[in-house]
Amino acid sequence: MPKIKILICGGSGFIGRNLIDFFSAQDQYEVHATYTTRNLENIKNIRSYQIDLTNAEEINKIIKGKDVIIQAAAVTSGMKDILEKPYIHTTDNAIMNSLLLRSAYENHIKHFIFFSCSIMYKNSDLLQNETDFFNYSEILPNYFAAAWTKLYIEKMCEFYSSLGRTKHTVFRHSNIYGPYDKFDLERSHMFGANVTKVMKTENDNISIWGSGEEKKDLLFVDDLMRAVQASLKKQKSAFGLYNIGSGEGVSVKDIVEKIIHLSGKKLEILCEPTKPSLKANIILDIGKAKRELNWSPQVTLEEGIQLTLNWYRKKYLA
Repeated sequence: MPKIKILICGGSGFIGRNLIDFFSAQDQYEVHATYTTRNLENIKNIRSYQIDLTNAEEINKIIKGKDVIIQAAAVTSGMKDILEKPYIHTTDNAIMNSLLLRSAYENHIKHFIFFSCSIMYKNSDLLQNETDFFNYSEILPNYFAAAWTKLYIEKMCEFYSSLGRTKHTVFRHSNIYGPYDKFDLERSHMFGANVTKVMKTENDNISIWGSGEEKKDLLFVDDLMRAVQASLKKQKSAFGLYNIGSGEGVSVKDIVEKIIHLSGKKLEILCEPTKPSLKANIILDIGKAKRELNWSPQVTLEEGIQLTLNWYRKKYLA
């Protein structure tokens, strides 16, 4: 039986690198992956390509002959950029996804999977489902540009699926964490930054940005990988839009306390309300993915933190 040819766009990024490990470990898949600067040529059992995903000609060359496109390439960064330079998450992301979607259609790709996010949802303590976004006034101001870029790409997935040639899946995922995440203080998200603070501090305290009361819906990256595979095997509709998260909100302070406890350290937490932070609670209703894909999170927050810390020690402290 021929193998399913999967092309992972953005293979050197956080989600892309985890996708490579997940699918290359299964005999039924032939894994191809793109990268821009961080070379993937030393990874076994995959074929890698250094290309510019804003160049239509280069995209067409690598998409031909593939069965599945998993689009994990994106311009991303941390809270500092979201607050100070929100425009950097728009142009290149819109261009590369527009070109990829067109090429996927023209090259008769069977399934296109796009990682959106949950930043279009409003600040709320209630679970929010896929229909809980209504208009631009609900988007948090600092998320406005990135959210509308994601929504445009979601609608393009829906449009191309309506043409009847390629199945499309959109994942509005929550805050993903785990191995291969960014762990530097300038570019990382909340979880990665605080892991680095805890693991590298030589003091008896660490500081967290903001009040620490805002809640995050955290999902271990392996559970996102299982959602991707569930969509490949079980999605029946031509277009599927799914919230993928834990379905639970945990305060930043509680998350950092868990990191500290599982690291074995004894540290005091100091909150810095003047540092960049976004006072927003976004917690996902994951009922649709449970019903249609038979998917649900398998890794608890404590288990995920421990797995991440174990990986971090081997990667950065060994």
